[in-house]
Amino acid sequence: MTTEHALSDPTRSALSTALHSPEASTRLRAAMAAGTEPDPRLVDDLVARCGTEPDFFVRDMLTWALTRLPAALTVPRLIGELVSASPQARAQALHTLSKIGDRTAWPAITVELLHDADPDVARAAWRAAVVLVPADEEVGLSVELAGELGRRGIEVQRSLSRALAALGEISLDALASARRHRDPRVRAHAAATARLLDDPDSDFAYELEMATRLANTGVPVHDSGPPC
Repeated sequence: MTTEHALSDPTRSALSTALHSPEASTRLRAAMAAGTEPDPRLVDDLVARCGTEPDFFVRDMLTWALTRLPAALTVPRLIGELVSASPQARAQALHTLSKIGDRTAWPAITVELLHDADPDVARAAWRAAVVLVPADEEVGLSVELAGELGRRGIEVQRSLSRALAALGEISLDALASARRHRDPRVRAHAAATARLLDDPDSDFAYELEMATRLANTGVPVHDSGPPC
């Protein structure tokens, strides 16, 4: 975070207007300017725009601009977005909270968010959770995350595995239980995640494929490894 400035009223008004321009390039420049000279009076505009901005690069710049402002101002407003009916608003608020890293936001990372039906919200919640979780709640978090094993598509599964891997050895017990699950998809995902803990550079898609074959057949697959 940098020291915030009080922009002149005309400048602040112009930035606020530019954040809603129909041109993505204009919105991007406005978000960059808002982060370069942070003004607390723009917090509401920045947070609100995060929930509706269609351009990925502009959203990323909006998040950066918010990280440049005091957490005491931004965190409460972002937490308020976590109950929005808009999945994008929830996801982007979670993403921004993970970038700010203020652990006072942890109680707002609810079980409902960790299991959100929208995959982007769930992924953002997992990333935020592993950043913000207090040490004495890491085990409980690993159990909640393990409850998502075997669900959704491969990219979401990869994100979940990375979140569990980020918890390190804390997640081993939850993964061990999941590897005994009756659903072969859960067992396979847990095995691929355990492999990621052992070797963070392993090819997740390959490990998941091998683990899925084993979970479905009970027969180890002998293979020389993923293609180079």
